[in-house]
Amino acid sequence: MRMSLRPIWERISMIKIENLHAYYGAIEAIKGIDLNVRQGSITSLIGSNGAGKSSLLKSISGMIKRTGSIIVSDETNIISKRPTEIAKMGIVHVPEGRHIFPGLTVEENLEVGATNWHGFFGKESYQDELAEVYDLFPRLKERRKQLGWSLSGGEQQMLAIGRGIMARPRMLMLDEPSMGLAPVIVAELFEKIVEINARMEIPILIVEQNARMVMRISQYTYVLEQGQILTHGESEKIKNNPQVIQAYLGKFAGSKK
Repeated sequence: MRMSLRPIWERISMIKIENLHAYYGAIEAIKGIDLNVRQGSITSLIGSNGAGKSSLLKSISGMIKRTGSIIVSDETNIISKRPTEIAKMGIVHVPEGRHIFPGLTVEENLEVGATNWHGFFGKESYQDELAEVYDLFPRLKERRKQLGWSLSGGEQQMLAIGRGIMARPRMLMLDEPSMGLAPVIVAELFEKIVEINARMEIPILIVEQNARMVMRISQYTYVLEQGQILTHGESEKIKNNPQVIQAYLGKFAGSKK
């Protein structure tokens, strides 16, 4: 299936967030955010440590208390739904830190990702999804019988993303996929993220500290500060915003592509 030729900002929303507030007990981590993730897009979320980026993904996933409105493309408001219900709807969260199962093999880790629709002892085959993941990440196929703990950091991140793909996502949320990885591995991983978006037409919301790189691959960017949206717009424009350059890209970043 070919991707729509309409500009990203003219496509319908996969997720539309309005007046979202989120809390850890009495602490308000997200303070009235509005945000859209368009169909077919890669949308990036950048900001300093503690800005609320991971909290926003947890809010969408239903992992923390929240109020407001989170509307998916079929007009369902998921604000009151539990994490398991949201995951079954195809809103898939790949958390910071990978969180693979170290004592399971690569293939067993991937099988866990299919549980939402395959069930624990389901009869429906997940071989097509498995083949898709192995096609995207050939190294996982080579290591399919290895235990998770024996993989490198980059391979573990590939496994975490592959497990997300096994869940048949309608939207994929990635939290700090480059964390702790060597630059050459980060570049390879980001190429795969672009490929997943283009080839599988999965909209992606990505939280990332590497602001320069994530704005290269995304079409739209939100800048988060202290639980609020500081600014947002097309990534090409945001990366040339003097305020963003000074805060996140370095003094001389404005002249770089």
